[in-house]
Order: sequence, then C-alpha cells, then structure tokens
Amino acid sequence: MTDKPAITLYTAGTANGYPISIFLEALKAAYPDNPDLKSYEVVKLSISDADIGKIHNQVKSPWFLEINPNGRIPAVTVHGFNVFETSAILLYLAEVYDTKRLFSYHPVNDLKAYSEMLQWIFFAHGGIGPMQGQANHFTFAAPEKIEYGQKRYINETRRLYGVLEGHLKKGDKDFILGDKFTLADIKTFPWVRRGSRLGIDFASEFPTIKAWIDRIEARPDVQEGLKIPA
Repeated sequence: MTDKPAITLYTAGTANGYPISIFLEALKAAYPDNPDLKSYEVVKLSISDADIGKIHNQVKSPWFLEINPNGRIPAVTVHGFNVFETSAILLYLAEVYDTKRLFSYHPVNDLKAYSEMLQWIFFAHGGIGPMQGQANHFTFAAPEKIEYGQKRYINETRRLYGVLEGHLKKGDKDFILGDKFTLADIKTFPWVRRGSRLGIDFASEFPTIKAWIDRIEARPDVQEGLKIPA
C-alpha cells in the first residue's frame, strides 16, 4: 500500500484552476528533489450545477464542502491542511515550497517587492478575474442576451487590460515585476490568455500583453500546468 501524496489538488480546467497547476509544475521543475512535489495528486471536479447530487466529484458535494466551504475550485490539501481560493493557495504553496524565492519574495526581508507582488495578485483576483468572468457569463452563458451587461463587463475587462498593458510597457518589462516570473504572472495569465474569446484583439489593442502571453506560454512548466486536469 502506497502512502497518500502530500499534496492533493482539487481542480478543473478553468482560469481559476490553472494558476495552481502551473505553479505546482513550476515548483516541481525548480525543486526536483522535493518528494512532495514529485507526485502530487490531482482530483478533477465538476463545476456544473447539473451534476449536483448526481456525481461524487462535484464542487457542492458534502465531502468537498468540508475542504472548501465555498464549493468552488481550486482547493488543495497539503499534509492534511486545506486551503481554498486561488491567490491564498499560491501564497501558501510559496511559503511552504518556494524556499529559494524563485517565484515569490520574502514577506519580511524583501517587503516592498513582496507588497508589489501582492498588489498585482489582488488586482487580478479582485479585478480581472471577476470582471472577465462576468463578461464570459453575459456573452456565453446567460439564458437571455442582456446587451448592457455584456458591454459593461467587456469594457471593464478592456480597461483592466489597459492598466496591465501600461504597466508592462513601462520599463519594457518581461513580466509583471520586471525580469522575474512570479505569482503575479501565474495568477493573471490564465485569465488574460482567454481574452480573445471576448473579441479582444491583442495584436492591435494590447501588443505588450500579447508578447507577455507568448513569453509565458512558451515556458515548459506552464505548458505542463495547462494540461491539468487531463
């Protein structure tokens, strides 16, 4: 009988789920000798309301609500400790596993850089994610077409992209915090890479963001993370 993996990731193939699988793959590549990261467990969950009460691995199932009382993906269990919310998970995994601060900053010894990283994580968590999520809903999922809702959230997504575009352009940054690929990029990228679904033309509207997306998508750890869950 094999021991249970130290890390279990509960996820689905969404812009909220991908940051965690990308970060775990980045950590696995950066810290190849860490046994926790070599073979973490992935549990694929349904986020469809139609599956409530019908399948075991559904986000509103009682067993999963014990892990995440909000009934959303992603969540992780690390050595028996449960963490939910994408940004909270990223920060927790960084504190436990990113011992060389390859993707993060020390919250005391490098406070200003740590704060700047948090600011951009929260910008994505409270801005891009919710606004683009609503744009997706009114464009693709709403049972009736509500033009005001669709335009309002697409326009707000564009505005937020403009903020990111201006930030990346200033100082000719490769990544959000300069030349270092950090949790801020990992959190933001999975949402922004899907912006073209809303009719946003990155090449003409946000060329600096397009170069940033291409740069991140070329990373092997990101490519592996985007394959999870299979």
